[in-house]
Amino acid sequence: MNRKIVVLDGWTLNPGDLSWADLETLGEVTVYDRTAPGDILSRAEGAAVALTNKVPFTAETIASLPELRLISVLATGVNPIDVEAARRRGIPVSNVPGYSTESVVQSTFAHVLNLASALSYFTAKTREGVWTAAPDFTFYGEPLIELAGKTFGIVGFGAIGRRVAQVAGAFGMNVIAYSRSLTPGERIGSVTAAALDDLFARSDVVSLHCPLTSENRHMVNSARLALMKESAFLINTARGPLVDPQALADALNAGRIAGAGMDVLTTEPPAETEPLLSARNCFITPHNAWATREARLRLLAETVANVRAFFEGTPRNVVNGLG
Repeated sequence: MNRKIVVLDGWTLNPGDLSWADLETLGEVTVYDRTAPGDILSRAEGAAVALTNKVPFTAETIASLPELRLISVLATGVNPIDVEAARRRGIPVSNVPGYSTESVVQSTFAHVLNLASALSYFTAKTREGVWTAAPDFTFYGEPLIELAGKTFGIVGFGAIGRRVAQVAGAFGMNVIAYSRSLTPGERIGSVTAAALDDLFARSDVVSLHCPLTSENRHMVNSARLALMKESAFLINTARGPLVDPQALADALNAGRIAGAGMDVLTTEPPAETEPLLSARNCFITPHNAWATREARLRLLAETVANVRAFFEGTPRNVVNGLG
């Protein structure tokens, strides 16, 4: 049996602090830190199993790899894979759900707390000597916001959205949520479902936790931003294209909303012309909300389990109906 395994973009999962040893017990493993589009076929040629995070597998690529038998995605989202083309070829596509939930929730509230407590502003001003020169024991500048009693709006109510709701509740916030599977007014524990536009209008914090689809691209646009309170914050730790970046930059720069915390952008890495890089009160992290060592250990362990299960004839975490 062919047990050649190729990892096409292993660096983001393992920049050197993890071990591929468990994967190597399953077959002949070749790991590439990164793979350019023009190198995919030559590197994956002859492999039975291909592991990828963002390296795309188009229908044409899949058709050009006759020995390929499994595509295992080093992530939850499978956007880079033509899963239907893989299904037609009889190739299961597996992913790793749930590995980063706690890390993404933690990052979500890091952004919320940074904005509510103006941490970046006050630490920068303190370094500049403003506190040293202050006539009082404290100083002011950006407003300080107490979260208790405010409304936290969650767009997308899967595992991450539900965990975010729990944490927001622990801060004493009123939580509302939008999901296509929820009816406005429906109660899920202490959370109330809301229509999407109503959620944007009522929330003091709007946090995105939904997958990207063809229908919700740029769901956060100028019209929806205009519904938000001027004091409200937008958080996106989901997918960059959910937000129209120019519309958000314009809203921030005009003071139509108070701030934004973004872990994802439409283009990654961003171009120097990305409007959010210079937008007022916009704080950006480099798509690393998922990337704690603990989460990456879970991701690697689950990927190894996916590959092992496939070789044993019982594929798991399959997203294209071939499990």
